[in-house]
Amino acid sequence: MGLTFGLLSPNKGIEHVLKALPAVIRDVPNFVYLILGATHPALVRSEGERYRISLERMAKELGVQKHVSFYNRFVELQELTEFIGAADLYITPYLNPAQAVSGTLAYAFGCGQAVISTPYWHAEELLADDRGVLVPFADSAAIGRKIIALLSDDRRRHAMRKSAYQLGREMTWSHVAELYLKSFQDARRSRIHVPKPLAVKTLEEQPLELPSMNLDHLMRMSDSTGILQHACYSIPNNHEGYCTDDNARALILTVLLEDLGKDSRALHQAASSYAAFLNYAFNPESGRFRNFMSFDRRWIEQDGSDDCLGRAIWALGTCVGRSRRRSLQAWAVQLFERALPASARTTSPRTWALSLIGIHEYLRRLSGDRLVNHMRDTLTHKLIDLYEHSATDDWPWFEDVASYINAKLPHALILALAAGPIPGTRSRSSTRRAGRWSGRTSPRMTRRIAAASSGRQ
Repeated sequence: MGLTFGLLSPNKGIEHVLKALPAVIRDVPNFVYLILGATHPALVRSEGERYRISLERMAKELGVQKHVSFYNRFVELQELTEFIGAADLYITPYLNPAQAVSGTLAYAFGCGQAVISTPYWHAEELLADDRGVLVPFADSAAIGRKIIALLSDDRRRHAMRKSAYQLGREMTWSHVAELYLKSFQDARRSRIHVPKPLAVKTLEEQPLELPSMNLDHLMRMSDSTGILQHACYSIPNNHEGYCTDDNARALILTVLLEDLGKDSRALHQAASSYAAFLNYAFNPESGRFRNFMSFDRRWIEQDGSDDCLGRAIWALGTCVGRSRRRSLQAWAVQLFERALPASARTTSPRTWALSLIGIHEYLRRLSGDRLVNHMRDTLTHKLIDLYEHSATDDWPWFEDVASYINAKLPHALILALAAGPIPGTRSRSSTRRAGRWSGRTSPRMTRRIAAASSGRQ
């Protein structure tokens, strides 16, 4: 059995696997291809189940409907691992070469599954050294050949699975935590055992201990379009283009430097480029931001990730709240107001958190904006509800797993709750919730948030 799982959308490239099946079943008559996962909610809102139906119709036209199964629902982790374990191959035919991460690939790899994948960035890195098989983008013939080859070579397939599983053990949260702990311990020991030189410095000499700020690499990575995503050592890597995520981060940096009084003509020009990129990235039809752009200035996708939306809102709020350039403020206010509603329509707690940080910055200057204050309350409630649903005494966290940019979730709540009472919290039926979230955090919750923010959770 071959398996592809995740939220169904056209960028997954599933149609190219379907086109490979006629050749596969001639050699492997009992082969079944399972497509596991519900259709992406954004796709359902815009066009219903049209894409899924088109795939089903394609399977019938190819005469492979007896070898294709659609499992149209979201499955929990335990059930997902059972599906991965039952499969002989995991197939990830993504079409976007700039796919920097793939949760589905990480799950399959960590479970020790043999993988056939297109060469997007995450797959290229993870599947190197024969830990998986790469095929060209949109190449059904190549996909078919690799499926047949792996299914007919048990020894290679099992060696591949073993290699993937062994490397996957090094990527578990517990192992990564151990590595961090060892690094901290090594650093502490080095400070204990290295004798401190006896030296007397004047007050004038002491500031020289901090290195001066050097923005050469930032400027080297930036051009009239924006900031490039990656570099080869210190050389900009034009091949991998730009993304809204990084331009939002760069815009935040330039505004914070301006706020610290470290402004310059070069920073002004760079900030204008980053702002122009965000402005161009905004898609007025969806109210969201495109993310990936090739070096020849072509958008690779129409709507970027939820994280991209959150970071853009954070950057715009920072421009409003901290920039001294009135033109930048005025532009940011307009785009902020157009983009903000989309954050409440996502299901991503990270988008909520990043948007809340942007709202906090926005309200530094425009504290009387009723609509933005209302959105702050809405997103705060979403995070609180998520925490109350997931947290236990031995797992004080917003989700049942530790993921990424974890500190931003408590960071956002700290900012939101420090701004004042959140309307609606006192009306909750649960006394426990009302006591914890009545506009002030309880001492217990304060300790939990602080611990999570510092990385102890």
